[in-house]
Amino acid sequence: MISINRPRRSALYFPASNPKAIAKARTLPTDVVIFDLEDSVAPELKEEARAAALAAVSEGGFGGREVAIRANGLDTPWGAADLLAIARSGAQAVLVPKVSTPADIVRCQTALSAAPASMQLWAMIETCACIPHLHDIAALAASTRLSLWVMGVNDLAKEMRARLTPERTPFLPILSLAVAAARSHGLTILDGVCNEFRDTAVFQAEAEQGLLFGFDGKSLIHPDQIAPCNAVFSPSAEELAWAQVVIAAFALPESQGKGAIRVEGKMVELLHLEQARQLVAVAEMIAATER
Repeated sequence: MISINRPRRSALYFPASNPKAIAKARTLPTDVVIFDLEDSVAPELKEEARAAALAAVSEGGFGGREVAIRANGLDTPWGAADLLAIARSGAQAVLVPKVSTPADIVRCQTALSAAPASMQLWAMIETCACIPHLHDIAALAASTRLSLWVMGVNDLAKEMRARLTPERTPFLPILSLAVAAARSHGLTILDGVCNEFRDTAVFQAEAEQGLLFGFDGKSLIHPDQIAPCNAVFSPSAEELAWAQVVIAAFALPESQGKGAIRVEGKMVELLHLEQARQLVAVAEMIAATER
């Protein structure tokens, strides 16, 4: 069973070139703040955005939110300087785009050599080239800072020349493969953004699809997406009640040493006990962040 050390239900991108967005990041109930130096920043503002992100992290004030900075790709004019600066920034993670091969992770690991041991390396899964290498990339979690993937479905759609519909039909096999590879090597994995932020029903349907596939949370592009996203990726009252029943049943003297027991007419195994404990732990972590 994959251990979850903190909730990452919602991860909202903030353009680092926008001072108002940076200020707002300290007030919104997103689990993860991602200051973006890549897609949302014009080329002529890249260096200014980098300085603004570093200043924001240094200033702090983000409470229990996890703070990451998305760098430009290493093959861009800004990528190397981004990683060098982020390594010393105090951010909890750096998110690297356009990862296509295990060698890309190794390059990022080397570029972050000056970072404290606690800094995490997160990677965007958004290129056609990375799909055959998913397991090999994920396996580097054992020997590098790599700890989390973020799906980039928009970029995949662009490369594949596929249509990005609400059902995301062309991408469903890729989403499954990515989740399976992440789980195989203990990585957290977040679903990609939903471009629709005005229609809550469309967003919620996509978030629920991500939950169905096994994602830990979802990356977001607008504050209005936070509340429905947090709701979808939080354990429901019914799930928690059942988890408590399972835990209590396995704690009974007559259940000791058994790998499977009957609970309210259902056969429940030890793997369900582990799932129940994890569900309760996640709920407790969420409750702690919302106090």
